[in-house]
Amino acid sequence: MEASPTTTHRRAGRFITLEGPDGAGKSVATRALAEALAPSGLAITVVREPGGTPLGEALRTILMDAGLRHSGPADAMLFNAARAQLVTEIIAPALERGELVVCDRYADSTLAYQGYGSGVDLDALRTMAVVSTGGLVPDRTILFDVPVEVGLERRRHGPGDQKTRFEDERHHDRAFHDRVRAGYLEMARAEPLRWRVLDAARDLEMLVDDVIAAVQDLVPELDG
Repeated sequence: MEASPTTTHRRAGRFITLEGPDGAGKSVATRALAEALAPSGLAITVVREPGGTPLGEALRTILMDAGLRHSGPADAMLFNAARAQLVTEIIAPALERGELVVCDRYADSTLAYQGYGSGVDLDALRTMAVVSTGGLVPDRTILFDVPVEVGLERRRHGPGDQKTRFEDERHHDRAFHDRVRAGYLEMARAEPLRWRVLDAARDLEMLVDDVIAAVQDLVPELDG
């Protein structure tokens, strides 16, 4: 698989994204990473996808509604619409100000879920991502890799209000999640300089040190 397009934009800040299958622990790790970075004195912006803006949150409600039927292409366009607004309104300005931006999911999620998982053409999705993000690619992407059965079991026993239609077997079966995981690992192999892969099957508390180590080269302020 060819590497994702890289941005030609100059930016003062640093951009870190967290990716992985459902139940991998990204949201917990995002909060933990932000807390670990706080003493560094850096200005930090933490966002999630989809969401982070009024338009993004409205689209999130539509995207996560288990009562609505979505095709893969429709999902891809909705996720990218939310992403375009988030980049324009929040991420790009924060990077221009020299802030550290930590984002729970980004364009790689659409490649994994709608591309590898649902079969939407990958090249078309890459083009869509360039349009929606203006070519903005993360400096570092951390993949929380977890066996499908472990991730789904965590979600099954987690808070009910956090479950989405992507964990509903009526909409997405085990084979779908296997394809998503395989897609993530393929993307990580294709861009080893950008990606770091962590074993997220372990206790989530044990991952915090690994997450910090995965961004240490980008955030030397952590040593202070």
